[in-house]
Amino acid sequence: MLSAAAIVSLHNQLTQSWHLLHDPSENQSDPWLALVARQHRANFDLWHIEDEARIPGATDAELANVKRRVDHTNQLRNDLAEELDRTLLNWLAPQKLPNQNAPLHSESPGLIIDRLSILALKIYHTHEEANRADASPEHTERNRSRLAILEEQRDDLACCLDVLWRETLARNRRFKLYRQLKMYNDPTLNPAIYRNVPARSSS
Repeated sequence: MLSAAAIVSLHNQLTQSWHLLHDPSENQSDPWLALVARQHRANFDLWHIEDEARIPGATDAELANVKRRVDHTNQLRNDLAEELDRTLLNWLAPQKLPNQNAPLHSESPGLIIDRLSILALKIYHTHEEANRADASPEHTERNRSRLAILEEQRDDLACCLDVLWRETLARNRRFKLYRQLKMYNDPTLNPAIYRNVPARSSS
């Protein structure tokens, strides 16, 4: 069901293809990997929307629009990370897993996959910077060093994901669905929204 190597490979493939304006995720036949792809797409979109906010000379109106898109996309990203965990837990349930008496892991697989997704994007863009034809030798070397660190961190995290899954199947470790419970998009929970809703006319 869960393979860190397959997830990392898919993240790499999709990141490359989406930057070339292709979308192979539409052809993903495995429902689990299709969900991984959707979650990665939310991170991909969020990365590039946030870049728009950093364009010199962006107007206040443009920044406000970017902020709203960031909020919406970040909500989607978190919802899909939760859906990853929900899917895994539903798959485990008929096997009476996770073992409720096993030690609880502090981070769920869905949150680890989200971190792997972000690392895939960092690695792609750092690789671009390390190979820029117009960059100085110092810039190239700095980004090659950063790339090595990022790749090591991703290898470590992928290994941790595999260990967590293996230990869960062996009944030696458990994880839970951790709800993010974001408040900023909910008009009933965010005072910046509900305190500024225009009063309805009684007429």
